[in-house]
Amino acid sequence: MKTFGDYAKYYDLLYRDKDYTGEVEYIDRLIKKYANNAKSILDLGCGTGKHALALSKKGYVVTGIDISRKMLDSAKILLKNSEKKDVNFILGDIRTIRLNKIYDVVTSLFHVVSYLTTNSDIVKALETVNFHLKKNGIFIFDCWYGPAVLTDMPKKKTKKFEDDSVIIKRLSVPKLYPNDNLVDVNYTVFIRYKHKKGKHIQRLIETHRMRYLFKPEIEYFLLKTGFKLIYSKAWLTGKNLGLNSWGACFIARKT
Repeated sequence: MKTFGDYAKYYDLLYRDKDYTGEVEYIDRLIKKYANNAKSILDLGCGTGKHALALSKKGYVVTGIDISRKMLDSAKILLKNSEKKDVNFILGDIRTIRLNKIYDVVTSLFHVVSYLTTNSDIVKALETVNFHLKKNGIFIFDCWYGPAVLTDMPKKKTKKFEDDSVIIKRLSVPKLYPNDNLVDVNYTVFIRYKHKKGKHIQRLIETHRMRYLFKPEIEYFLLKTGFKLIYSKAWLTGKNLGLNSWGACFIARKT
């Protein structure tokens, strides 16, 4: 799985336009519908902790797991500056970690499942979910949806972000591997600090390998690891999945 290097330092700035509040409202509605009495959440691949902290503000006790120490460093800073303390962040690999606790709900958000690029990775991560989830508990996750990826194929993109101290330009160049259901997203990130004299620019290069998934294979992996698929809709909108549903949301119940 991707561990994120120096990219983690700029992660929150790069995604500052992401609607974490709206996404957590959506997740909260799903939890209330499919696991109404849920109190505890295990968030696998929590990143810098924004989903976890927002979920805690909804009244859940949340444990976040991430493989990147740098991402968790950012998460712990956010937690320190937050009024909510019902959150715990732990360094770990979602394919292998085992905690001495059972949860009502497990989440894995912002395409973490698409970073599981092999069948073995997916099975191991689902075994982790099963291990930590109570019977009849639910697993909520999103991923890149194969039919949409192959219809509206990944394109070269440029985004620019800045705050009071830094200007960031990110170029993303995808490479599709259609026989393997994979996309390499090759990022080049240019960083210029406003307070530094001259035109010194730092450059970061990272490749994020992503797997796009199809509903039948998701159903197969879930059945193999003790789950039943109970929800499959477009991310946030709740519309039926289709050729324009790049982001897909799935809910599985532990059987």
